[in-house]
Amino acid sequence: MAGKGQALKKERATEKRSHPRFTAQFRSTFSGGQREGQGKTLDLSDGGCRIESDHSVVAGASFECRIYAPGLSWLLRIDEAQVRWVKGNTFGLQFTSMHLDEREKLKQVILALNADGRR
Repeated sequence: MAGKGQALKKERATEKRSHPRFTAQFRSTFSGGQREGQGKTLDLSDGGCRIESDHSVVAGASFECRIYAPGLSWLLRIDEAQVRWVKGNTFGLQFTSMHLDEREKLKQVILALNADGRR
């Protein structure tokens, strides 16, 4: 059994992300169904983000997410994001639905983070 667990860990370690991540420290909120919470976006990519929060979530849950990034005239709104993993008080969201204008704002934020060397 130990061999299978080690192989799985090695497989996960060699996974390649489809979008580079950038370190961030943005206030964020999320809501869905009867749940609502707030947290801090710790990193951001074109495909998702990592959030730290005192509000518990479960893998597979879907939320609307808002990210308050500096330099934007209005917050970044993701219509739907799905929780992909949870570890302690942090969790990973995959952006699954977003309006085109919001996607453009996300690209602006990522370009700014990249220019600041936050990769």
